[in-house]
Amino acid sequence: MAFRHGVYKTEVPTSLVPPAQTEAGLPVIVGTAPIHLGSDEEALGNVNKPHLIYTYAEAVALFGFSDDWEKYTLSEFIYSQFALFAMAPCVLINVLDPERHKETVAATEFAIEEGAANLGQDVILEKGVTFSGDLADCEAGVDYSLAYDSNGDAILTVLDGGRLAGAASVTVEFTRLNPALVTEADILGGVNAATGDYEGLELVDSVFPKFRLVPGLLGAPKWSQRPAVAAVMRAKMDNINGLFTGQSVVDVPSDASGADRYSEVPEWKNLNNYAAERQIVCWPKVKLGDRTYHLSTQLIGLMNKTDAGNQDIPYESPSNTLLQMNSCVNAAGKEIMLGLEQANYLNGQGVVTALNWIGGWRAWGNRTGAYPANTDPKDAFIPIRRMFDWIGNEFILTFWQKVDGPMTSRLVRTIVNSFNVRLNGLAARGFILGGRVEFQENENAMTDLMNGILRFHIYVTPPPPAEQIVGILEFDPEYLNVLFESI
Repeated sequence: MAFRHGVYKTEVPTSLVPPAQTEAGLPVIVGTAPIHLGSDEEALGNVNKPHLIYTYAEAVALFGFSDDWEKYTLSEFIYSQFALFAMAPCVLINVLDPERHKETVAATEFAIEEGAANLGQDVILEKGVTFSGDLADCEAGVDYSLAYDSNGDAILTVLDGGRLAGAASVTVEFTRLNPALVTEADILGGVNAATGDYEGLELVDSVFPKFRLVPGLLGAPKWSQRPAVAAVMRAKMDNINGLFTGQSVVDVPSDASGADRYSEVPEWKNLNNYAAERQIVCWPKVKLGDRTYHLSTQLIGLMNKTDAGNQDIPYESPSNTLLQMNSCVNAAGKEIMLGLEQANYLNGQGVVTALNWIGGWRAWGNRTGAYPANTDPKDAFIPIRRMFDWIGNEFILTFWQKVDGPMTSRLVRTIVNSFNVRLNGLAARGFILGGRVEFQENENAMTDLMNGILRFHIYVTPPPPAEQIVGILEFDPEYLNVLFESI
């Protein structure tokens, strides 16, 4: 060490570490989108690429929009999340690939009316059209132009002075998207053997490395009704990047293949293993005006809205809060009217539903899919399960900076004191009833310490939802004495 003479300074790490913040309910949604309608120049190549979205306009530019939600499931979520609940951000993943999920429309004659021919829906304009016969050499921009109208129909417009001027019809061949070719395997995804790229639900693990945000809620409108998809969704949220955890929000199908009556829901749920603590199970579908939504879609938006009203802390249940709907329906569109007893029956089987009781249509149910088989409060109650995951994720993010540092008593005190301050703050604001962190000798074996392993015991009690409020009435004859007092 060099000889020093004078006054010097040095620094030591702060003994308290500010907590890292997480997006408590960041939705990650996997499905199909009409990317051919997107205005962004990269939209048509937007396949198996997660995008962090903050606005309705951004979502429509990157993923397009269609009212046909049976074919384009991401459009359902985009409309619900941004138009109905005004919540952001979310991560959207489209699996519809215009290079694979397409069909060629053979030479077909279309009538030209008022200078234009309507080629219909799902046409991929970027791939152009091919004319037949004497018009085979027609040129775009000279003889005709192609564009989508407000309904998403492909319109071929005849240009003045071109070869099509005055024609009564046109015969063309073109390429059309075919969402019906998307299969369960596309949603499940995996690792592409040829490119090594992640696809489908496997892309959940790419969200944090790409955006530095932890997935909180995983959805797949329509597709989550399939047991294989729901199983993978559950597995992904049990182990995100080998570190984090979150919830999947899934639907029980409301048709003959699933349960088109409320009494059939528990049997289908159990037979198909929709029974995990990090699984929120929904039934049936909900409707607002002419639009029909999977309940899971609206419940995600409602959970985000509830969190937003609580400083992005997921301690409150979404139950008994307003949905954006005016009726419950099954897959066929038949209206379903549940009474309180029927809705409570579903709740008692670990299913969230919708109830029109006091104060309009509201989500109804506090229990995860694990209930009633698992009655542990941290696994059975939706808000407690979410708080445990959120606090655990925050602990990881906050103290990742300490990994590989020297194992000293200062390090232990820093972690214990810092997170105790955080838990005390949450308790003071009412988000938990109480919490503490301890470094216990009996949980830290000498061999583990020698191997560089530290274990901290976090005690925490989020408030359970007040699921039952009971008023006990009793006739008290002592109050009859007031009759004598008045004489």
